[in-house]
This record gives sequence, C-alpha cells and structure tokens, in this order.
Amino acid sequence: MKELSILIPANNEMFLARTIEDILANIEADTEIIVTLDGKWADPPITDNDKVHLIYVPESIGQRAATNLACKLSKAKYIMKVDAHCSFDKGFDRKMIEAFKETGDNVTMVPTMRNLWAFDWKCYKCGWKKYQGPTPLKCENCGDTKHIKRKMMWVGKERPQSNSYCFDAEPHFQYFNEYTKRPESREMLEKTGFTETMSLQGSCFMCTREKYLELNICDETLGSWGNQGIEVAVKTWLSGGRVLVNHKTWYAHMFRTQGGDFGFPYPQSGNEVARCKKKVRDLFFNNKWDKQIYPISWLVDKFWPVKGWSDEARAKLKEGNITV
Repeated sequence: MKELSILIPANNEMFLARTIEDILANIEADTEIIVTLDGKWADPPITDNDKVHLIYVPESIGQRAATNLACKLSKAKYIMKVDAHCSFDKGFDRKMIEAFKETGDNVTMVPTMRNLWAFDWKCYKCGWKKYQGPTPLKCENCGDTKHIKRKMMWVGKERPQSNSYCFDAEPHFQYFNEYTKRPESREMLEKTGFTETMSLQGSCFMCTREKYLELNICDETLGSWGNQGIEVAVKTWLSGGRVLVNHKTWYAHMFRTQGGDFGFPYPQSGNEVARCKKKVRDLFFNNKWDKQIYPISWLVDKFWPVKGWSDEARAKLKEGNITV
C-alpha cells in the first residue's frame, strides 16, 4: 500500500505534464500520482510511468467530482489534492508525511505556498520579455508578431510566501498574514515548525484518505468549483481537527490571469460560483453541517480579530441571525 496518493483534477491544463514531471523529480516517499483527465486528454501527453495513473472522463464532471474519482482509486494512507499547475520542494512528500507523525492524523495540512513563475513571453527577434499572462498580440519592443514564444522558467519564487488564510463574512477567501505576526503563532512556529490557519487557499491540501472520505471533504453538491479551501478547512476545524501549515517544506502555485487564452481551465459561471458561495454560507454559517461538534462562531472566535469581520457580523453569527 502506498503512503501517499497525489490527486490532480485536470481539465484542459496546459502545464499538467510539467507538474507531473516536477512531482516525480521531487518525491522521496512511497508516493503515486492519480490524475483525472476531466473531459479532455492531456496535451501535451503524459509520459508513461509506473507511479502515474490516469483516469479519463469523456464529459467533464467538475473539479470536486474529479478529485473524488481519483481518491476512489487510491489505497494510500494519505491523499494530497493539488492543482495541475504547481511545482514542489525536494522531498516535499516525505517532509509532509513526517509532519503527520508529529501532529497526529486528525489534521489537514498544507506546505508553505509560493508563487510559481512558470514562464515568460519572449520575442526571439529582439529579446524582449514579458512575465506570464495572456498571449501578447505583438512584441512591445519591436512590434513583431511572429517570433513570440513561451520561455519556460518553472521557478517557485521565494517571495512572496503565504502561510495564513481566512474567510470574511460573505464568505470570501482572504490572505491573513496579520495572524502570522501574533505572539501565539510565532511561538508555535518556533517550537514546532507549524502554524495554525483558519482557512485554506485550495490549490493544495493533505489529510488521511480515511478523514477525506469521512468528512466528505469535496462535497459535489456544492458545485464544481469555488470555496473549496473554506470547505476543507471549516470541515476539519468544526469536526474537532486542526488545519496546519508546514513551514518545513513548500509548493508553488501558478496564479491565473483571467481573460484571453490564459484563464481558468474549469468554466467559472458567475451564477454557479455565487450558488456555491450561497450553499457554503448556509451550510456552515447556519450550523447545518451534520458532522460538526463546534459552531462556526467558535472558529471565528479562535482567530479573532479576523480580516473582513465586524463586531456586528460576529454578533449575528453567534445569534444565528444569518440570511442566505
């Protein structure tokens, strides 16, 4: 039985093959990769490897469902969901597994998150370069339109780094760097190498396969995409677990520029995203999740003051006076 299965839901991901190559080059434990090709074959194709397993779904089922399908194939003790446009620290899998031996298994954990510098645009006529984004219509230096190509970089930038996240009263995802400066967070980091985080960004998280299934970590009824980091973190906290950031290792995530030919691979209907947020708000803010042992107000209080929460919103949450 494998120690870790890395689950990758992929829909029209141009950097999937590169992400898999990066994982294979950096794993040091008994780790496998399970990819759900959700509605499209990989382009460029994935090189055959005994550690890589592919599931092809002819019609897209959505990011949450694709992740769950990959998890069903896993027999490992731990699973790590990652996006299909990420790079990783050397031995990241071993370092994460070792961390669980220190913290216990009632945890959802993420490495420190860096930004992935995947590529530059380069004009091979004059040498002009531009940081990754939608395809330039022309060289901004010489005006050439025929010699602009991607120059692969694939660098996990050391700055900025993210180690703390929260959600506001909507709920919207928020970076929460303020928390890392608090005495209790600094003391925990110095003593253990870990810090607690209220929420997650969603591009990477790791837990036991048993806990993933028990908590229904990726609830397909919430929709294909949206609020996944909030869902995963809140389910972990409210069921009596902890959400931790492992500062002893890192992964780097490529952030998308919306629009043009370089947007999000999964469709992002505004109505669908709004519907997902509404369901998440109703489920957690109104304490309707059947596996919780704490109310959501307990989590807000634990990290108080929290970015994006007023005293009035906090009071309404405690009173259960939340409209959807």
